[in-house]
Amino acid sequence: MRIVLCYPAEPQHVRQIQAVAPEATLIDAGQERVAEELPTADIFCGHPKVPVPWDRVVAGGRLRWIQSSAAGLDHCLVPAVVASDIIVTSASGVLADQVAEHALGLAIACTRRLPLFLGQQARREFVRQPTRDLTDATVGIVGLGGNGRRLVEVLAPFRPRILATDWFPIRKPPAVEFLGPPESLPTVLEQSDVLFLCPPLTRQTRNMIDAAALAQMKRGAILVNVGRGPLVVEDALVDALESGHLDSAALDVTPEEPPAASSRLWAAPRLIITPHVAGQSARRIDAMTDFFCDNLRRHFAGLPLRNLVDKRLGFPEPPKDLS
Repeated sequence: MRIVLCYPAEPQHVRQIQAVAPEATLIDAGQERVAEELPTADIFCGHPKVPVPWDRVVAGGRLRWIQSSAAGLDHCLVPAVVASDIIVTSASGVLADQVAEHALGLAIACTRRLPLFLGQQARREFVRQPTRDLTDATVGIVGLGGNGRRLVEVLAPFRPRILATDWFPIRKPPAVEFLGPPESLPTVLEQSDVLFLCPPLTRQTRNMIDAAALAQMKRGAILVNVGRGPLVVEDALVDALESGHLDSAALDVTPEEPPAASSRLWAAPRLIITPHVAGQSARRIDAMTDFFCDNLRRHFAGLPLRNLVDKRLGFPEPPKDLS
């Protein structure tokens, strides 16, 4: 058995995986050799950020399982993989603590006007300006997967009224007032003071926040995207900020990463951009390795895998009891 890795694993992580699969050959390919090594893999764990010959991999018939080291799956859910018998599992929720923390920080930066006051500080100005409250606000969350559910927990001390949508609107957390299917998005848009985007990128969610969706949002609402950049139509977002329809917005992800030098995002008013760092953590690689090792044990024992992806939908189904 050959297990190919393509995430920033360190020697101790490779040893940890080898201990779970002592008879396997482990190849820590990295981005430099993943395209070369992947066609001979039985199991792959990682997130290629370089072109990979997925069609050749599928045609070879050797690869049995892809464990994505990212929550997003657009890097591997190409048509050939979707049509194949290859099992795909995601890292959804593995970094939920960090993503929720970052989302909260972006929202507070918007409500408490931190960019405005930092700009004043740089100009040596000491001028009071109006601020907004997250406490007791109506909050919308699009995508109540691992990240969205952790965000509910992080927001709870602010006593918000939380409305949410999800492809599987089941197991509503007690702190959520309303949980509906994707078709209920207009209801959430119309009522939210702060809207968080946490869904995966699929055919259904790409460009979901377009000019029409933004027009449905409250005048003066705040948008925070910690999902995927192409969920939002860039020009429509900038138009909504320039017109004053949106109070402000914060993006950890952008439609193109990094945005082109000519992108309107750079000059958009009241917009915060962070460079796709919501999932960063000192324990990120430890957490990913722990998750992969747990799934490896399940795989060898014939037990259900965590975060098993419905490849037609493009994301995991709700977890069942995995005792």
